[in-house]
Amino acid sequence: MFVDQVKVFLKSGDGGNGLVAYRREKYVPMGGPAGGDGGDGASIIFEVDEGLRTLLDFRYQRHFKAKRGENGMSANMHGKNSEPLILKVPPGTVIKKVEDDETVADLTTHGQQAVVARGGRGGRGNSRFASSRNPAPDFAENGEPGEEFEVIMELKLMADVGLVGFPSVGKSTILNSVSRAKPKIGAYHFTTIAPNLGVVQSGDGRSFVMADLPGLIEGAAEGSGLGHQFLRHVERTKVIVHVIDISESEGRDSVQDYHTIRQELGEYNPALLERPEIIVLNKTDLLEDMDIIELFKQEIGEDKEIVAISAAASDNLQPLLYKVADALDASDEEEIELDETEERVVYRHEKDPDAFKISRDDDGAYVVSGPTIERVFMMTDFNRDAAVRRFARQMRSMGIDDALRERGIQTGDTVRILGGEFEFVE
Repeated sequence: MFVDQVKVFLKSGDGGNGLVAYRREKYVPMGGPAGGDGGDGASIIFEVDEGLRTLLDFRYQRHFKAKRGENGMSANMHGKNSEPLILKVPPGTVIKKVEDDETVADLTTHGQQAVVARGGRGGRGNSRFASSRNPAPDFAENGEPGEEFEVIMELKLMADVGLVGFPSVGKSTILNSVSRAKPKIGAYHFTTIAPNLGVVQSGDGRSFVMADLPGLIEGAAEGSGLGHQFLRHVERTKVIVHVIDISESEGRDSVQDYHTIRQELGEYNPALLERPEIIVLNKTDLLEDMDIIELFKQEIGEDKEIVAISAAASDNLQPLLYKVADALDASDEEEIELDETEERVVYRHEKDPDAFKISRDDDGAYVVSGPTIERVFMMTDFNRDAAVRRFARQMRSMGIDDALRERGIQTGDTVRILGGEFEFVE
């Protein structure tokens, strides 16, 4: 089964908690702090495996949770870091966050890796907080929580050549005739509902990968029919082979079909109109008047690369393969520029870490939110007074106290962070 889009939930590992401990040695009555740091949680890494062709495995398992780090131990022993969780994906996989549609990885080559969800940092033990003022701190950090979010995984086929055109124009027959691929063929619309790949070799020994893509219909750029499921795969191809039923056996207008398909490609991604294109006039064996081919060339323009064939009769296929191979050679030399939406690697940039937002709940409580303050909150052990005092100092250093005063907070008012409640005291 070919699966080219799936939504999954990711949760990287939490960091292990730091430990509060002290040296307990004979004849050492005032042993110093000896609590070790927690280990780092496991990150979730996606890795390209060229042996995979679909996202089928992710259809049946959609939740992935990595292991947390080991807690710190006494005698300043560090908790063990967890090994990353590596998920294998086929080449051409794009990973986007559901919440904001941000592209976090675009994986194209075998062995390429991307850390999509980073594991939490291990909390520091109390020995890390020792100072001349406080030689025996009685608090430690909890582990940093791992990241958790949903992502959409999309597969864009890594084919050199894409066969495009309306349903039943003969794309599958062409692929079947020039390669060992055996796509299902029938005399009805949407025979192909999933892309088929085949390795093609021209008469002079040049080889390339050709994709028979599901048939387009008008409105595909807006998602009609197979819509984006089709157009997604065209983006990766270097050369577009536009197949036209020149016999008009389905009652269609061949010239209008050509312009309609071009319009759909341009509306989806204007860069597709700049790709090398070869127009294939198929089903010439059904023509009674060959002058129709010349009329089509006059309507479209003599500058276009046009080849007339009959895939069913295997007529004129080798000249077509030579032209495709030539176009691929030229595209490799020019290195087709992809538009901004197709950068091969997209790195995530963390937003302003010190940014926070203050809002009011219905009961009048002040709600503080933001990535850093929420992380500090979750890493604080509120069962220890020293840790609570440190948390208060961190809030002041971030400017949260001053911001609350500007919002009009008074002594005794309630402050909430991630469900935790505090009483504001001047």
